[in-house]
Amino acid sequence: MKNKLIVYAVLALAFIAGNALAQSKQGPVEERFGKANRWLNQESITITRTVTQAFTDGYIVMEGEGLPSANSSTLGQRRLTAERAAEVVAYRNLAQFLDGVAVTGDTTTRDMQIRYDTVRTAVSAFIKGAQVIYKDYNDQERSATVLVKVGMSGPESFGGLMYKKLLGIPQAANDLASAAPPASLNAVPVEPYDGMIIDATGQTFRPALINRIFTLKGEALYDPSKVDQKILVEEGCGEYTNTVEKARDALRHRGVKNPMVVKAAGVSGPTDLQVSDDDALKIFSANQKTDFLAGARIAFVLK
Repeated sequence: MKNKLIVYAVLALAFIAGNALAQSKQGPVEERFGKANRWLNQESITITRTVTQAFTDGYIVMEGEGLPSANSSTLGQRRLTAERAAEVVAYRNLAQFLDGVAVTGDTTTRDMQIRYDTVRTAVSAFIKGAQVIYKDYNDQERSATVLVKVGMSGPESFGGLMYKKLLGIPQAANDLASAAPPASLNAVPVEPYDGMIIDATGQTFRPALINRIFTLKGEALYDPSKVDQKILVEEGCGEYTNTVEKARDALRHRGVKNPMVVKAAGVSGPTDLQVSDDDALKIFSANQKTDFLAGARIAFVLK
């Protein structure tokens, strides 16, 4: 019995010692990330992991980690070279992510006859102006963490840049507002809606820089390429949320007081939605009154 107690005591001490050693090795790393996470929580910012998140958040945040130069001999040199290395990694991660965002609307890009090389060049030029929002260096671990951020909408945003590249020249006001209704649809009086929420939660649909809406027969109801470019650059082609109520709140910032809510009936490609004939008629008729399509006063509700 005495021997067993001795064995148990030795095992317990070994466990405690191993635990302490693990904490001494892992503690600074956990603390380093913990500091960045506390800062992110304080600023109500999250690191971007998916394209859908980028559109719903309205921004992209990428992280990078770096080590100091082997020739660094002082704390200052180690900090500066590690932060610079982390910044380069963050920019690289951002460039890769933005490439994916840009080609999420690959159907539209093809339709506009824009070469992917042009998109890549635009991305490379854009990231040079990305904003570094957080830097931290841990001398004990000799590593740095950097976060960079870009906006998805607004005059200096990634969306603003890509709309100019995709559309080429400034557009006139939306021609759809004064166009004839889609074939076989006859306009009827409806409520004076001044915006639209399209519920795509039941569809396999991806947010993109340009999302379009069609009838089931393939007639265009909403095509952002015909929206005034100033509106696209400053506000984007729509809002992106995950609930109808959040969509209402988002549209209020665009001046919408009474949005109509439409359920998507299907998809035409991964970034284009379809609506039923009845809903198409309602959309067209409502738009005749308040011209909300020309102002891109639309919110997409995603899964």
